[in-house]
Order: sequence, then C-alpha cells, then structure tokens
Amino acid sequence: MTTPIPTLQTAAVIQEPGPNGTVRIDNAYPVETPGKNQVLVKLAYSGVCGSEVRALLGWSNYKPVVGHEGVGIVVKIGENVSESVLGQRVGVKWLHSACGQCSECQRGSSNHCMKPAYTGVHAQGTLQQYVVADSRYLTAIPDGVADEVASPLLCGGLTMMGGIAKLDAHIPKDGWVVVSGSGGGLGHVGVQIASRLRKFRVIAVDTGSSKRELSLQCGAHEFIDFATEDVEQRVREITGEGAHACLIVSGSEAAFELAPKLVRNNGLLAIIGLPAATFNFPLAASVFAARALTVTGVMVGTERQMEELLQHAAAGVIHPTVKVEEFSAIPEIFEKLKHGQVTGRIVVRIPQ
Repeated sequence: MTTPIPTLQTAAVIQEPGPNGTVRIDNAYPVETPGKNQVLVKLAYSGVCGSEVRALLGWSNYKPVVGHEGVGIVVKIGENVSESVLGQRVGVKWLHSACGQCSECQRGSSNHCMKPAYTGVHAQGTLQQYVVADSRYLTAIPDGVADEVASPLLCGGLTMMGGIAKLDAHIPKDGWVVVSGSGGGLGHVGVQIASRLRKFRVIAVDTGSSKRELSLQCGAHEFIDFATEDVEQRVREITGEGAHACLIVSGSEAAFELAPKLVRNNGLLAIIGLPAATFNFPLAASVFAARALTVTGVMVGTERQMEELLQHAAAGVIHPTVKVEEFSAIPEIFEKLKHGQVTGRIVVRIPQ
C-alpha cells in the first residue's frame, strides 16, 4: 500500500543567517511539488557538509533548508519524467541542474556549467524529509552501498575525486601528495582515493590524535600535526625537495598561506571545495612564475567520477568514516562544524 505524501514535514531551517545565525527544527515545513523534469525524493539520510556553515554565517544567498548529500527513494514524478524512476534509490547532490547548452555541458562537464543551479542555493536542500530534485542529475545508488555510506560520497567524496583527478597528468605515479585537512569529511576520503586508487604517497596534515589515527587508517604514509610540528620542515625531511602536489581542504586560512611552501618547483596547488571568500595565496605573481607553480580549483567532480567512486565503495575499497546522528542534533552539528570539531563525516538519519 502506498503511503500518502504529506503536505507538511520536518526540516532543519536556517534563521537570520549571519554572525548570529541559528538552525531550528521545524515540524511544519511545506513539502514542495515536483515540476517539469523533477521528482520528489523521500529521504532516509543526509550528510552535513562543512560548506553549510557558509549558509549559516550568511556568506552567500542560500535557501533556508540546505544540505546536498541526500539518499532516498523517488516517490513522485513531475512532467516529462518516466514512471520507471519511481521507487528507485537515488542520491541528491550539490549540482541540482545544469543548462545543458554551454560549452562545458556540451563536452560532458556539467559540473563546470556556466549557468548551474545548486542544491541548497537555488533549490531547497536535503536536510528535510522530502526534497524536489532534477531527475536528470540524480545518482543511482548501487546495491551493496548503504545509504549512510553513499551520503557523504555525493559531495565530499565526489569533490575529492575531482581534485585528485587533476593530479593524474601532473605528477609521477608514486608522487608525494600533501592533504591539508586530512582528518575532515573531505580530507579523509581524499587520503583513501589518493593512496588506494592512485597509489600516490600521501602526507596527511591535521591536528589531534583522532585525526592522526583516521588519516593513517585511510592510507597516509606520514602524518604531521600542524599544532605541534613544523610542517614545512617535516615535509622537506620526508620528500627531500617538497611534495609534488598539495590538496588544500582545510577551513583555516593558515593552510593556504603554508601550501606554496610545501611543494617543490613545478608543483601543483589544488583548492578543494568552497573556502571562505577572503582566503588568498600570499604569494607574488613573480614567485609563481619563477617556481612554475600551478594552481587549480575544484568545487565538485563529474558524473562519471561519481559512478566510479560508488563502484569502489561497493567493492569496499573506499569507505568514509561516518557518525550517524539523529535529525534533532543538526543545530549542534552546525556548531561543531563551525569550530572544526568534526572528525570524518556526520550523517543524519531523516525522520520517517
């Protein structure tokens, strides 16, 4: 028997975004109706990404309900959507939809679309019971991958896949890669991808015993605690000339200031995710030229990389460290993220 779809639901709503922004659990939030090319997904789990703090602090214009790592079942379809999608288990990602017309979309890089729509920014996010999603940009979740495991891979994992793919043509197969912020939601998955899938030698940088343990479990060759060690000196001792690349996933501006000092000449600096808009590399243009440094940015990966990552997860090669929390804990989770107090990834169980 089909369960009727309610008109109201439970959602986590950001109020008064800014320095004093708060998150409130609303038990009477409207359920939206899917339009053309859209579906309604009844969610089971959603990750809570560190980038959601941007919405809480008012760094940009977000929807009241954020979240972009949702896993659930399609329960209703809109115009121009095949009924075959009903009942499918799917993931709802950061990229809500793309224009399909620009040069990047035409070459299969919808993640670089010139006119994109993002979940939580242009469309309501996944920290609610039901979410409207564009059927053309859903991700099918393969058998053998649990909802709570798939959830953080939809953003954190996919972003790291995109970032590490930038290294393939740039550094040796056994090259040294620094992952700055290795114990966080993106970083620990990035360590796994770099070491297990690409066979790079990974130097993990973070602080604290829990993040040291997690980084080494994920395949890091070395761990450097930035709070107690001289990171630049240790990287030189380990590599001789500096790393071939540095992936910066830390929320600290100090990590961006340090990164150019950690790579050798002709090194690659990859900015992963969405750091604060005020963060900059404090390096003169002449130094970038003299040292032949390359800087690249990655906000999210491709659909093909998403499929590949989920297959590796199904095979047990990639496995995010996840702590499942109840939906009611979302306000406290946002506070922990704001202060960098989360190891691995937090996923919330959506009320059913």
